[in-house]
Amino acid sequence: MVKEKMLTGCAAAAQAAKLAEVEVIASYPIRPYTAIMMELAKMVADGELDAEFVYAEGEHAQLSIVLGASACGARAYTGSAGVGVTYAFELYSPVAGGRYPVQMAIADRTLDPPGDFGSEHTDAMSVRDQGWLIGWASSPQEVFDNTLMAYRIGEDPRVMLPQMVCQDGYFISHIADKVILPEPAQVREFLPPYKPPHPLDPRRPVSHGPQIRPDQGAPMDAQRAQTFLEVPKVIKEAKEDFNRIFGRKYDPFLEKYKLEDAEIAFLIQGAHANTCRNAIDILRKQGLKAGMARLCWVRPWPTTEIAETLGHVKAVGTIETSTSYGGAMRGGNLIHELRASLYDLEERPLTTSFMAGLGGETIWPEDFYYMAKVLSKMVKDKRTHKYVYWIGFE
Repeated sequence: MVKEKMLTGCAAAAQAAKLAEVEVIASYPIRPYTAIMMELAKMVADGELDAEFVYAEGEHAQLSIVLGASACGARAYTGSAGVGVTYAFELYSPVAGGRYPVQMAIADRTLDPPGDFGSEHTDAMSVRDQGWLIGWASSPQEVFDNTLMAYRIGEDPRVMLPQMVCQDGYFISHIADKVILPEPAQVREFLPPYKPPHPLDPRRPVSHGPQIRPDQGAPMDAQRAQTFLEVPKVIKEAKEDFNRIFGRKYDPFLEKYKLEDAEIAFLIQGAHANTCRNAIDILRKQGLKAGMARLCWVRPWPTTEIAETLGHVKAVGTIETSTSYGGAMRGGNLIHELRASLYDLEERPLTTSFMAGLGGETIWPEDFYYMAKVLSKMVKDKRTHKYVYWIGFE
């Protein structure tokens, strides 16, 4: 029977992992993701989930454990936040390079300083070039759904890549909302048991490990690069099946909000999209044609879809909840990707970026009104005045 419950993002992730029938879980506590592992530990202890629950001695060990488990053919699950994500950094390339489709739940936490948990995405964004599938949820329901979809996509024989299923610390991880929990049979229809391409079998030995000859490295990198070109097709297929089986209406790559006739737009990811939608509704009532595109994935980056979705607007501002010190645009990460996505258009929107939500701070409706004023002035003056605005410090 389909159930509706009030769940936090952490509880929703745990419920999804349970219904995905994960087989090996590696845990180490760091707020705010810890609640996911607390829920899963209870499920295993109470006999609700038949899984091996391993208490690791640190985040580096967590990734080592799930790498080995996945290599042996298990559906493996782990997670972390903030400095825990960076402590495990050595393992990200071997996990992706070995094509182990493990899943890592991230409840974002700001790196030190200040180390607070909230909306900053710098922890997971620092891994974006390591060969993982990465995307953010904007609600506990989406955390649940993304957990299932990421396994389906990552375990596809055409992909075989690890996934980071990210949610904003506190804003999603610790605030409850309605979550529809489907029947286990529905989940099994969408996400069948994991079938590793090289199952553990002494009669057919396979070597595992990151140390290879130099001349073998480039071909492996080329394979991974080619795989990421194939991933969008797999995402489309998986979301079509998900929408059909579970009755959702997810777009494969971008949530599009009031963009059809928009003159200015925000490009955003994560929980602050909820505030952004409400701000757009107010701006529309005031006569300003504003819209929003919310990223479902940052890896793979939806280059074509962004150009098609935002190419017609007059000005776009990225909401940057991660840092890229010394980068080309002197602000965050999204502005670089946005500008590259729009570059080949004959007529391109004006672009700028807004540093907001750093340190786990709230982005208020008034902040979006200010950003809309900046974008509107750009349209009026037909030029970009600055490439980056630090919200609250201007």
